[in-house]
Order: sequence, then structure tokens, then C-alpha cells
Amino acid sequence: MARSAHIIVVEDDAPLRMLLARLLGECGYQATGVSDGNELSRVMAHPGDRPVDLILLDIMLPGEDGLSLCRRIRKASQVPIIMVSARGQEADRVAGLDIGADDYIPKPFSRPELLARVRAALRRGRESRIPPEVATPECYHFNNWRFYPRRRELFAPSGAEVSLTAAEHELLLTLLRHAHRTIGRERLLELVHSRLPHSRDRSIDVLVSRLRRKLGGVRRSESLIRSVRGVGYTFIADVELA
Repeated sequence: MARSAHIIVVEDDAPLRMLLARLLGECGYQATGVSDGNELSRVMAHPGDRPVDLILLDIMLPGEDGLSLCRRIRKASQVPIIMVSARGQEADRVAGLDIGADDYIPKPFSRPELLARVRAALRRGRESRIPPEVATPECYHFNNWRFYPRRRELFAPSGAEVSLTAAEHELLLTLLRHAHRTIGRERLLELVHSRLPHSRDRSIDVLVSRLRRKLGGVRRSESLIRSVRGVGYTFIADVELA
């Protein structure tokens, strides 16, 4: 029998934390409620036979806030993260996505919306785990960069390793596979499995911006990812396979 997904609910409001855990449990998920970053770290460090598949992460927490926690988690794990907060302005959503969150739900939210976003995040998390297929090259070389898709490692020309989120990994792999070809925004969203429920969420633009910065293009003219106005994006570097 397949293991049910294990979801950690990080919420300092005890009644809401218990409500969310009960709701997830009723829908067949394993849910663990924690109140702050310290408890989250203990669960992440010792998951036992229940590896973590998704984190619902409130922003306003005692001690270390959710944004800082998200940033710290991303340095060590690609587990999907949905940020949950009463701060629902566009700038807050962009800030959450920009540091590596996979989605952002403003409070208050409905039960159907929460469950739909949980299902989508879990699905993207499963699909982002690329199997070691024969057709996948060991390494992509471009502009003195080295990208090992099977090992999920990216190395800058200096030799330093650059950390990527699961979505950034998928985006880079997709662009490298289609180098010198323009990919439309909608098609790119489909290919990297990063579509958000609301079309107003410009998730692919945020994702491209994050990846551009990590690839070292301070000015857009220096970027390896070129915007094609009104169409999409093109990876302009020559790519060699190894």
C-alpha cells in the first residue's frame, strides 16, 4: 500500500493548527502540527519512518519567522513549502515565492482552496523527482557552468556549488533541453509543473528572475535567459552534453 503524504503544519495558533491537522487527517494525509521553528527542525531532523512531503508554513511565528525558516529549509531540502499568512499583498506573495516557497495562501482561505493547493504542491513535488533515465545526460556544460541533473547539482565557473529549489531545478533543466528555442510562458509553466491556481500569480516570471540571479546575470543584457516580449523565454548559451 502506498504511504500517505506526511504534511507538517507550522502554526503558532493552537486551535487553527489542530483544525488544519484534523482537516488534513480527514482527507487521508498524515499531519504533524508544530508551533515554531525549533519544533519544525526537530521533526525534519528525525522524521523516522515518516519523511516529510510538504510543509504548511505560517509567516508570523514566535522566534524565527516563516520567511527566515523557508530560506533556511531551502539550503538543505527541496521539500515543497506552502506559505500561509494574513499578509496577502502582492509584495508579500512575491517575497515568499522569491525565497523558495512553492505557493502562498493568504488568510482567510477556504477548505476547498487549501486542499486544492496541497494536492497541487504534492503533485509537483512528486513530478520534480527526475528518475535516472538513460536519455538524461550526466552533465550539461554552458558558459563554464556545470549542471548535473541526476545529482541535482549546479556549479558556477568558480567551482562553487549553487543551491536550487525544486522548481528552479526543473526550469533550468527544461531551458537546457530546449536551448536556443523560445518557449511560451504557458508552455513553460506546464513543462516545469509550476502553475499556480490563480492566473494572476506571475509565478513563472518570479521563477525566471530567481534563476537569472543565481546564474549571475546582474543586468538583463548579461542574462543567459532572454525575454521574448509577449511570447516567453529563450536560453541563449551554447550547451554541451557529457
